[in-house]
Amino acid sequence: MTGVTTTTTAPDRDPAGAPVRGLTVLYDDRTAVGLHLRDWLARRPRLVPLEPLPAGSAAARARFPGLGPGDPLDEITLVGDSGQVYRGPSAWIVLLWALREHRPLAHRLAGPAGAAAARDAVLTAAKWRGPRRPGTPWGGRVHQRADGWSYHPLTGWTYAPPSRAGAAPASR
Repeated sequence: MTGVTTTTTAPDRDPAGAPVRGLTVLYDDRTAVGLHLRDWLARRPRLVPLEPLPAGSAAARARFPGLGPGDPLDEITLVGDSGQVYRGPSAWIVLLWALREHRPLAHRLAGPAGAAAARDAVLTAAKWRGPRRPGTPWGGRVHQRADGWSYHPLTGWTYAPPSRAGAAPASR
């Protein structure tokens, strides 16, 4: 009788089913909300270790080369220690889940109805007083739009066509 060997993936090896024991928080360090969020997280008691890391930094690109750019001005990206990636509403919910005083709120927001309010819940808890909805005014620091225009308080408006990513911007 011949034996048949089957190969299965252990449930704890799949990032989707692996426990989260640590999170890297990728944020935009060129914006007021990103810096405020980083500073607020540093003062919060955590149930899961958090490591804030500027999304556009060389360290972030080296550690997470497979992550494509999200919309760093409006969103954060969380990367779990087992390779989980959270973006959009789920990133905000997981961030709340990692904080001791906000885990119950994360559980309430985890459903479809609560997911829409997750970003505002984090920014409210952080006492952010700037704009809370994506697409609203930027809060006084660098502002970039999807059409290639960006504004910096010191240099003014510049334009870099989206197809020329990485090219030197032209002045307006």
